[in-house]
Amino acid sequence: MLNNIPLSTGCGLIAEPFMPDPFKRAVILVTEYAEAGTMGFILNHLSGFSLGELLPDVPYSEIPVFIGGPVENDTLHFIHCCPEKVNGGIEVTKGVFWGGDLNAVKELINSYTIKRNEIKFFSGYSGWDPRQLDNEINEDSWLVTNKLNKKAIFNENEGFLWRNEVVNLGKRFAHIVNFPEDPSYN
Repeated sequence: MLNNIPLSTGCGLIAEPFMPDPFKRAVILVTEYAEAGTMGFILNHLSGFSLGELLPDVPYSEIPVFIGGPVENDTLHFIHCCPEKVNGGIEVTKGVFWGGDLNAVKELINSYTIKRNEIKFFSGYSGWDPRQLDNEINEDSWLVTNKLNKKAIFNENEGFLWRNEVVNLGKRFAHIVNFPEDPSYN
């Protein structure tokens, strides 16, 4: 294991630099870490779809939808940082909530009273069977971080999220941001 941060709900996973798709240079927010398994969402892989293209109830929404992971891509999930607007969410880390009242969210979107930097939608999710993720971490496929915060999670410049989170781990890991995405190009 490269770093000694324990897995828990609310932690972040940072993919090692040469991991192939679907986790290529992914940063994942773990929304559930339990005996039954682990679930989370990739924060920095855009799907190419807007919410309005996927939900007929919000036809004018240009909020981007992210690829949450390779599991059940026909499902839609969301996280948010505005519990005063969206009831029923589960707090997964300080100020970040998973799920809630989808009908209320649709109304907020249609009335333009929720902003892109307050909510994030995902098609599908990332999931691991019990101990599977622990084994992947022990094989150095993932770095675990407890430094993911609301600002990073809802940052609209997701193209730099992997790089920024690796650098936030400190000098020991910062050099890996310079590794080529494909080692055969080196």
